Amino acid sequence: MIYELPAYQPVPWQKPKPLVVAARLIIFISSVFAAFAPMSAQSGGTVQEKPIMTKHPFSVEHVRIESTKSFADVRVALEGSVPKLDPTLLKALADRDVERASREKEQGPELSIFQVRDHGALLAIAGKAHNALKYDIGNPVTASLMTRYQLSAALYAPIRVVLYENDAGRGVFEYDQPSTTFGQFGDERVTAVARGLDAALARALLGAAE
Repeated sequence: MIYELPAYQPVPWQKPKPLVVAARLIIFISSVFAAFAPMSAQSGGTVQEKPIMTKHPFSVEHVRIESTKSFADVRVALEGSVPKLDPTLLKALADRDVERASREKEQGPELSIFQVRDHGALLAIAGKAHNALKYDIGNPVTASLMTRYQLSAALYAPIRVVLYENDAGRGVFEYDQPSTTFGQFGDERVTAVARGLDAALARALLGAAE
């Protein structure tokens, strides 16, 4: 018995639709860009890294000094015993005037008032205007002895001190003990200087409160 194979019938070629061709082309181009994009970014140094935030707790010793004198008298006593900062000292430090810095360290005032802000006036918006002043008190030379080792220490230099009038009309100082705020950095070179600030600040504020 002889079998005959059916004659070959070619499948007629169909022209692909334009939309199908376009879709395939887009997929192909996208895959090529996706493959080369990471290499291009790395070679060009354009890789974007996200910022890193870290947190750590630390203990602070808060100090409160209540005077038997009025707010006004305490203010006069403080501003009479602690001078305003001499702006030429800041320029001397910026100009690397070692001689001036040494002289200030040995003979200059322990502390100076950098700035005074009338915080009580802000309460007028709430109908509660009050006697309350915020002082920035410190020593530029002393600050440089700490920030040269830990730049983050600039966060607490100068020291913030608030003087306000309590309900009895007396002046009250409050501040955070420098050795505890600066102590968070774990650098004894910084903490040792801060302990000196503890003593200097206590002398100035107790003297004004007496």
